[in-house]
Amino acid sequence: MILNDFSLSSSTGDLTLDQRLLRRFNLDGPLLVAVMALAIAGLAVLYGASNEDASMVYRQAIRLGLSFSVLLVVAQISPQFLRLWSPWLFVLGLVLLLFTLHSGHIGRGAQRWLSLGFVRFQPSEIMKIAVPMMVAWYLHDKPLPPNWKQLFPLAAIVVIPVLLVAIQPDLGTALLIASAGAFGAFFSGLRWRVIIMLLLLLAIAAPILWHFMHFYQRERVLTFLNPQRDPLGAGYHIIQSEIAIGSGGVFGKGWLHGSQSQLDFLPESPTDFIFAVLGEQFGLIGALVLLALYGYIIARSLYIALRAQDTFSRLLAGSLTMAFFTCVFINSGMVSGILPVVGVPLPLVSYGGTSMVTLMAGFGILMSIHSHRKLIAS
Repeated sequence: MILNDFSLSSSTGDLTLDQRLLRRFNLDGPLLVAVMALAIAGLAVLYGASNEDASMVYRQAIRLGLSFSVLLVVAQISPQFLRLWSPWLFVLGLVLLLFTLHSGHIGRGAQRWLSLGFVRFQPSEIMKIAVPMMVAWYLHDKPLPPNWKQLFPLAAIVVIPVLLVAIQPDLGTALLIASAGAFGAFFSGLRWRVIIMLLLLLAIAAPILWHFMHFYQRERVLTFLNPQRDPLGAGYHIIQSEIAIGSGGVFGKGWLHGSQSQLDFLPESPTDFIFAVLGEQFGLIGALVLLALYGYIIARSLYIALRAQDTFSRLLAGSLTMAFFTCVFINSGMVSGILPVVGVPLPLVSYGGTSMVTLMAGFGILMSIHSHRKLIAS
């Protein structure tokens, strides 16, 4: 009798109560546990990065709770419904981006936010989801790999929102949107000669893109090449970040200890440069543990993509996963000096709200894709 209360017989065998709840709410247990572990670790690192500011951690915890609610809601939406609404979400995102350029809120020299009175958000975050959805929607009923005629509409789907975000300016988010769309096209089976041709076109366009970059963006690239050219100005962030990571050594200085983060030598420590705080306080071991957790989440997400049962789900899951990877790679790369500094947060660790909601919505889509596959198979 007790056993029957906590398990049920199904086509896949006996399920425990936890497994029944996960299946009931279309959640993937391994991915959910890894994401929750990362979020909890992020709160601990944020507490140390904010000079033990409990109010900041509390606000972040509330945002995490709201974001997990979004994950739960999105996980209930079937991939078929997502495919049906992909064009409408994409058009809505474009309209909001245009409205932002016209009437958006300006902060720190960028026009990125829209205000609804009670909340302020970045419409560009919508495009992190809408662009890969639109790419998958466009390709789902076409023979793959796409031919040259199909590449032009595909390029427009990606390039138009990327340009609208880049001129706000928000180069970091533009890069993430571009990577999400590009990976969707890559997973459709692009031939290598097409990929090489596109890379050559990008290299040819680089001088033109450099001409249209803002002054501070050019400075970031030049500082990446030589941080010592302006050690107290443009190069200050990356120099202090490298000092923080290097001073942590193998085992770190200990949680809540570290001169760079605790004495405010490291700018933007709770946000863009929080990985440097982790390196200083927890050392190489802590950094590797965090990267291993990220690696597991990425591997599990790619597993879900490989097991998807239709083209739309497979392309969407793959592009969302690699966009997540790109975010981790860019943030960890810029704080360690192997990439130029751009405004890309460390997922589920950096302090922030809008990007976290978008990230959790992406995980909700992945879980929906996985649970839908199991429902069909059963």
